[in-house]
Amino acid sequence: MISATHLTKHYGDKVALDTLTLDIAPGEIFCLLGQNGAGKTTTINCFLAFVQPSAGHAFINGLDVAKHPVESKKYLAYLPEVVMLYPNLTGLENLDYFSRLAGYKQEKGALLTYLETAGLETKDCLRRVSGYSKGMRQKVGIAIALAKKAKALFLDEPTSGLDPKASNDFSKLLLELRNDGVAMLMATHDIFRAKDVANRIGIMKDGRLVNVLDNSRNTLHAKEIEELYLQTI
Repeated sequence: MISATHLTKHYGDKVALDTLTLDIAPGEIFCLLGQNGAGKTTTINCFLAFVQPSAGHAFINGLDVAKHPVESKKYLAYLPEVVMLYPNLTGLENLDYFSRLAGYKQEKGALLTYLETAGLETKDCLRRVSGYSKGMRQKVGIAIALAKKAKALFLDEPTSGLDPKASNDFSKLLLELRNDGVAMLMATHDIFRAKDVANRIGIMKDGRLVNVLDNSRNTLHAKEIEELYLQTI
């Protein structure tokens, strides 16, 4: 569902991403760990067609993103560190608007169901987003992914700034999406959350994927991941 072959991005003389090859199947979460500047966000931006690769290819559901930037977006959703929503609209109105942009016109009841599935209480769905916490905004982002029936989800530091309960609730949502067959690529600094949700964990350095850890049966310990990460950097 998410695939890269020799994906490379140069900014002048700087190599931001160096020949990344990666495959993420439906129902799999792949977490990228690495220092700032390691290439995590650049990887995601190539899949989103926010930047054009210097070489190699990024694929969503078999579509070359560079050649099919609009069509490939039909299959994906994106959660940045801060989900950008319209503050003067309610959570429900935001979801309705973004769903329509994606080509899905749905009844109010269905939209409320998506928001409630994402963990928002009904009363909060009808409040203006200007009063939302970061965790609540992230839940609207998940609801948008649900409403557009995204098969691939890209997340860039989604738990940054969340309190422990909100972060734990968010992890549970990701596991539910994984059980529904959504493929996910998440860039994060949060080793403990990566250990909790990831099937595989990749460690990046200087634009290269230098280590891939199999955590499909939760066999890794957070301390072990941390030690391998520190050895790498």
